Amino acid sequence: MTVTTPTSTIVRGDASAFFGPSELPPLAHYINGSFDISTAPTSMTTVENPATGKPLAEVPNGEAADVDRAVGAARDALTTWRRTTPRERADILLAIADRIAANADRLRRLEAVNTGKPPAVTEDDIASAVDVFRFAAGATRVFTEVGSGDYAAGHTSIILREPVGVVGAVVPWNYPLLMAAWKLAPILGAGNTVVIKPSEQTPLSLLALVEVMGDLLPAGVLNVVLGLGPEVGGRLSTHPDIDMVALTGSVNSGRAVATSAGETLKRVHLELGGKAPVVILPDADLDRAAEAIRNAGYWNAGQECGAGTRVLVHREVAERFTEALAAQVSTFVVGEPWAGAEVELGPLVSKAHFERVTAFIDRALADGATAVVGGGPLDGPGYFVAPTVLADVAADSEAALEEIFGPVVTIETFETVDEAIDRANAVKYGLAASVWTRDSAHALELPRRLDFGTVWVNAHLVIANEMPWGGFKGSGYGRDLSAYALTDFTRTKHVQMHHEL
Repeated sequence: MTVTTPTSTIVRGDASAFFGPSELPPLAHYINGSFDISTAPTSMTTVENPATGKPLAEVPNGEAADVDRAVGAARDALTTWRRTTPRERADILLAIADRIAANADRLRRLEAVNTGKPPAVTEDDIASAVDVFRFAAGATRVFTEVGSGDYAAGHTSIILREPVGVVGAVVPWNYPLLMAAWKLAPILGAGNTVVIKPSEQTPLSLLALVEVMGDLLPAGVLNVVLGLGPEVGGRLSTHPDIDMVALTGSVNSGRAVATSAGETLKRVHLELGGKAPVVILPDADLDRAAEAIRNAGYWNAGQECGAGTRVLVHREVAERFTEALAAQVSTFVVGEPWAGAEVELGPLVSKAHFERVTAFIDRALADGATAVVGGGPLDGPGYFVAPTVLADVAADSEAALEEIFGPVVTIETFETVDEAIDRANAVKYGLAASVWTRDSAHALELPRRLDFGTVWVNAHLVIANEMPWGGFKGSGYGRDLSAYALTDFTRTKHVQMHHEL
């Protein structure tokens, strides 16, 4: 097998011409309909531009008292908001979608400088956020329960579907605006109020979103509290007036939220990490699979919980597939988001994450893996890691079993289909997987045997907002997107009426 490890260069540009300080949103909590600039914070977090390593802004670190004020505003607003009609809420969701579309250019550029995402990713994020709100608006209006009926003599039963109440939402650093949309659209559409916490690393696009659409909602319906996980997220999980916590984040974060939420028996919605296997059978179209994994394994620099990062390929075609994938990955253009439309791969989100991913690669190489492409960091400012393909990965190694969350795809081989399925399932995660085959029987059977919430056949990382997204096992429970998300953020109530009033 030919090892191709070219020295990638980073395409650079002029950040100051791309985004200016005057375009930053208000750097404050948003509570009860306004940005909270009156309270002096006790500490701040510096938000960086990961492509340069330079500071962008400073945002306040919230405390339990800030969460309490936000929850109080949400609780007060709930009384009126939950009584609005589906049509009224849908009209507001449509208006939010229109505001996002009208402000797409600024939101895209803000997302890019805060996360390092290249143009294709930020454009997709903003367009998807618009569509999520539009879909939720339509789903809100047709979201119904079973009709009434007489199931006990002399009594008529009616099922009501009600909002859960006040929802505490926590969204991650890898998709700060899009994951906020995934949470906010069904939460608001179902008639709940919300207190949402963005990542302290990437809060800027959510603040800008609130800035451009906050006036569309009654005061207190949407609240944002900035800060760190233990203080703000911890308080959301334990607060007695929060009815449900919805988190997109790591397995460890999900475990902590579920544990603390259990003290008050509040409902929990968890979308956590993944380690998506890509099972390639010997009859698969190898070139098509390699081209698809070029996108699905490295989208957003691999900082994607559904990314196709763990290839299990049949031994008889492993060398041909590895060469095809290496040829694909060697063509990536790595650079700063503002350096041009040809940039496909940006930096990792932070120095800490950069060090985590590069250390992971080093350990994999020490364990016997071979860097067919890439294999380490790139020189210069910013947190850039070369797009990497690791072959000769052992089935029981850390690289095979743990989420790397960077621009790294690993390749393992198998002998039989049963072996491939068993090894694909032998991880703690259960978010997404894919099967590559021309055999219709395998195409129908194998997705049923894979223990993952989404299984693609001859595709990977194709998302439809009409379809549910969520996992099994360590990847959590609950569903984002689709009408199932509205179900998750509501509760059922049985009303039974005696016929003799």
